[in-house]
Amino acid sequence: MSLDSVRAFFAEEAPDVTIIETEESSATVALAAEAHGVEPGQIAKTICLGIGEKVVLVVASGTARLDNKKVREAFGGKGRMLAPERVVEMTSHPVGGVCPFGLPAPLPIYCDISLKQFDEVVPAAGATNAAVRIGTDRLADITRAEWVDVCQ
Repeated sequence: MSLDSVRAFFAEEAPDVTIIETEESSATVALAAEAHGVEPGQIAKTICLGIGEKVVLVVASGTARLDNKKVREAFGGKGRMLAPERVVEMTSHPVGGVCPFGLPAPLPIYCDISLKQFDEVVPAAGATNAAVRIGTDRLADITRAEWVDVCQ
């Protein structure tokens, strides 16, 4: 269902974007970079954070690390990674395939400025072996993301 919801999202929002399915897993930044022939930083990882009762998605460069102080300043509270079961509940996507596309209900989406060093990024697409290649600004546009600075 997760991959199907991502397909439906792109059919509506960006029909020219093709979902790339690989035989091998791309569930980690290193595996995804190898599978798609890009540097690890170009992988756009999606992090599902709980801040108090609120859940947000942060899309960042694959080599970037969240900065707790910046997260607190940007979101008004301490960020905590959600348990895998809660991630699936909130996004419908399995860990390793989490992305800002095809969500069951709207969530606030933020793109970290660490992505801006790349013209094109490769985020997951709802499965541990699916991704898309997309322009960095277009990723933010079609997901209606806000740009933030929350990584080291």
